[in-house]
Amino acid sequence: MSNPNTKGALSANAIPAVSVTYAQDGTSTCPNALGMRPMQERAYQKRGEQYLLIKSPPASGKSRALMFIALDKLENQKLKQAIIVVPEKAIGSSFHNEPLSQFGFWADWQVEPKWNLCDAPGGDNGGKVDAVKKFFDSDAKVLVCTHATFRFAVDKFGVEVLDDRLIAVDEF
Repeated sequence: MSNPNTKGALSANAIPAVSVTYAQDGTSTCPNALGMRPMQERAYQKRGEQYLLIKSPPASGKSRALMFIALDKLENQKLKQAIIVVPEKAIGSSFHNEPLSQFGFWADWQVEPKWNLCDAPGGDNGGKVDAVKKFFDSDAKVLVCTHATFRFAVDKFGVEVLDDRLIAVDEF
């Protein structure tokens, strides 16, 4: 005879889990006239917001969505610069140059090699932190660095240097 108080209880070996199933009908990979997937287009529609959190499955195009939004903020919303902050150097490669105009967008994503600090040799402090300051003082538009480099730069130069700049934290 079973105990009514344990009805529906998990066995000692069961692990609770959440499962999500997506339609898998291919529509998430179909680009619009600007070369954006549906998720990227939805994010781009909110490009005028001060704060955005983009949550989407892996490999759904979050980094590219950020490129579209950053380009608009630089060109049409008159921000000075965009700083893309990633958790580790390897993820910085997601932000190499991307020919977005080839797919219908009005601009290409371009990062000067010296401003992708994830590709630069060395640790995440010292020279890279000073490179962030040089970026702030330059006419360059996009910087890519690690979370650590960004934190050290803010500690050293103060949060005020971030005024009129887009701060995008990838892999938040």
